[in-house]
Amino acid sequence: MAQTFDFRTAGAEASTTESAAIRTPAYQAYLALYAGFIALPIFAGLDKFCHVLVNWDMYLSPLATRVVPVDPHTFMLGVGVIEIIAGLLVAAMPRVGAWVVAFWLWGIIVNLLLVPGFYDIALRDFGLSLGAIALARLSCEFAPPWATKSHAHSTHL
Repeated sequence: MAQTFDFRTAGAEASTTESAAIRTPAYQAYLALYAGFIALPIFAGLDKFCHVLVNWDMYLSPLATRVVPVDPHTFMLGVGVIEIIAGLLVAAMPRVGAWVVAFWLWGIIVNLLLVPGFYDIALRDFGLSLGAIALARLSCEFAPPWATKSHAHSTHL
């Protein structure tokens, strides 16, 4: 027996499914993480240039400037640029950008563990990296089609 397709109700079914997905706690968590991991790296990156929140240079391990022989402030300006780019990458491609942020945070953690007195901040950044990983995983389900590698099918990490 042939099945018929009703064009009048097809759109309504899709929008009902979409509407139901928006109300799920998982989707709401995705949106919170998505917004946070766009805004926070961009704000932190911009603050490397104006030091409104803190003098970021104090967090830099002396080892970092021995490996990359530049002035600590110049190094932190480069860090700021990378953080801004990471936030923009999360906005454009959350599935990839969230992993970039997680790895970036792990690099920051290593740096902080080399500077006595900042272990609490390293622990906080580890927690943030777990949030970035959660965003990367949730992006496999909820990222908009334009933010994925392939529009034809979903690729899970």
